[in-house]
Amino acid sequence: MNYVSFSPHYPPNYIPFWVNLHNMGVTVLGLADIAWEELPHPLHAALTEYYRVGSAFNYDELLRALGYFTHHYGKIDRLESHNEFWLESDARLRTDFNIPGLHVEDMPRVKRKSEMKKMFKQIGLPVPRGRVIHALDEALALAKETGYPLVSKPDIGVGASRTFKLHNAQELDEFFQNKPQGDYIFEEFIHGDMVTFDGLTDQDGKLVFINSLKYSGGLLETLNQSLDFWYCTQREIPADLLNAGTRIVQAYHLRERFFHFEFFRDSTGQLIPLEVNMRPPGGLATELFNYTNEIDIYREYANVVVHNRFEALAERPYYCAYVARRLSFQYRYSPAEILSAYPRQVVHMVPPGGESMLIGASQCGLVGSIIRGGVRQFTALAALEKAPRAC
Repeated sequence: MNYVSFSPHYPPNYIPFWVNLHNMGVTVLGLADIAWEELPHPLHAALTEYYRVGSAFNYDELLRALGYFTHHYGKIDRLESHNEFWLESDARLRTDFNIPGLHVEDMPRVKRKSEMKKMFKQIGLPVPRGRVIHALDEALALAKETGYPLVSKPDIGVGASRTFKLHNAQELDEFFQNKPQGDYIFEEFIHGDMVTFDGLTDQDGKLVFINSLKYSGGLLETLNQSLDFWYCTQREIPADLLNAGTRIVQAYHLRERFFHFEFFRDSTGQLIPLEVNMRPPGGLATELFNYTNEIDIYREYANVVVHNRFEALAERPYYCAYVARRLSFQYRYSPAEILSAYPRQVVHMVPPGGESMLIGASQCGLVGSIIRGGVRQFTALAALEKAPRAC
């Protein structure tokens, strides 16, 4: 099997996946625009060959790289970056070289929130009232239907970047006077908790691993109000979440792929899909998978690719959470003091400067640690980790 690793060094937490593929006999071919010497050392042994391009944004260079690999190693069987940023480049290369996976024709319903809403409606899931809007009068008409506040966000975008919460007509007017480029979708604001349905499918589209995270708050409020942030695994996945997530997986015909779906649970308890991400969740979420289940998700993922088997038991025996700190805040207890007080419960701590290695962490000004244990331990640790001395 020939597997092209596009950007093998980032996200760094997927380096063990490439190592496991290599150990299972796969020819792993690296493709990126950094020097060989800059690649993390484990990749030097895992990559059969590395092709450096001048710029990963130059598609002609990427085409030449895939042509080179094909000439020297034969047909490319897989290509993946595990990164939302390169999702469209991945799809173009797969399309041009007839590689299994998401192709160019799949991108609109994978990238555009308006197309996601259409898919949710088609399979009978409720969606927030809203639509793509191009002018102030259209936005005012929507506000009459739904009331304020409205949320405006890029139709193509990730997380809460360039997302706005608009409370009245004046704020709508100001938005359109300074509107960022690109299509924007406007929706009614949903009050509720954010939860996820995450997992992995095998080559036949069967769900072989599932997990759910619950967030401390919405990403928009966390960013705009500089709030503390945490997310934890749900040991019991609610039946309605399992049902909705499974229906979305089937609707998208996902094969041999990680996914990360986000939902709101509103004040009435209704589950409302927010968006789909056809990649693993960011940050340290996959490490939570490991600590919650006592498994090696990277080895099991490689096992699915090579043998179409997921052999580990993923029964979620532990409560596990990632608790983040604001880099700009002073906290009552230092990371060292927390680790000293709870050496068994703090199972992973990002070292100083390590936030730059986590997708989304440095941009949000957040860095933290993973804690694991029972309910009481989890509650006490979360309070301790978040207690600020001054802002």
